Amino acid sequence: LDAFWEEKGYISPEEYSRFCNQTVPLARLAKKIFYDNEIIKADIEVAHFGETALKDISASWTLANIKGETVNKGSFSPKDIPLGNGIKLGAIAVDLKKINNAQKLVLTVDVNDHSNSWDVWVYPSEKETIHGEEQIKVVRNLDEDTVNHLIKGGKVLLTPLKGSLKPGKGGDIGVGFSSIFWNTAWTRGQKPHTLGILCDPKHPALSDFPTEYHSNWQWWDAMSHSNAIILDEFSPDLKPLVRVIDDWFTNRRLALVFEAKVGEGNLIVSGIDLLTDEENRPEAQQLLYSLKKYMQSDRFQPVAGITLERLQGLFASPSN
Repeated sequence: LDAFWEEKGYISPEEYSRFCNQTVPLARLAKKIFYDNEIIKADIEVAHFGETALKDISASWTLANIKGETVNKGSFSPKDIPLGNGIKLGAIAVDLKKINNAQKLVLTVDVNDHSNSWDVWVYPSEKETIHGEEQIKVVRNLDEDTVNHLIKGGKVLLTPLKGSLKPGKGGDIGVGFSSIFWNTAWTRGQKPHTLGILCDPKHPALSDFPTEYHSNWQWWDAMSHSNAIILDEFSPDLKPLVRVIDDWFTNRRLALVFEAKVGEGNLIVSGIDLLTDEENRPEAQQLLYSLKKYMQSDRFQPVAGITLERLQGLFASPSN
């Protein structure tokens, strides 16, 4: 609510009551991101602080895709639910081998008349080969070989290390998955400085990285390994594929991922480090795959151009 006790519109009362109520279904998940050769395991519980205990209550669960199509479902034997927290109802285990493409699934648990849900993401453990993938140079640094490849018409995906941008170019911006507390003027510049991401979920660059237009848990890894790139000095035509939302006191034009033409070549700059410890980061693997697949498609045709000098000027030295 705002200062006038009017709804801000962030969330509906019905949705809020799913996780803040006298009776709340709970699920203990070890993680939110899975491969299709894994099993989703969860302990299903309930918190109940009503006036009295509940008698002979049935609980059920459903795992569905975003179209509402059921992937799996089940139920638990009726039981009495006393007052308290973390009351165990049972456990579930869902084999994901029938999931054949990257997608978000929703686990929903119903206890009596109360319902709660959690988003999870499933990515292919074996990805289809991208035809011509070897034509894309995926690099951390703008070394001489990369620059020549780009200027002569090649494709480059630049994914620098976190912290490699100059101060004033984004290197002094604290990117956080969670939003700032109140505002940076109030906290005297305390990190984080940003308010999540904004993107077009239908953009072909994200076709294999399912997302909403805003941050969700599949972006946690990206935001934890990222630089925000300030685009204020570049043409307004240079529009981010994924935008970082700045604090309203500074209101800078920030990019997490953008594309541009440099010389005769086409470039994607990822403020997210997609290479460090990649084998243990399924989200990074999937986003890298989605970007490369886009770069090898006919739809990868950046319009806005930037000069090599300005691109190099973003980083602490021309080699970074």
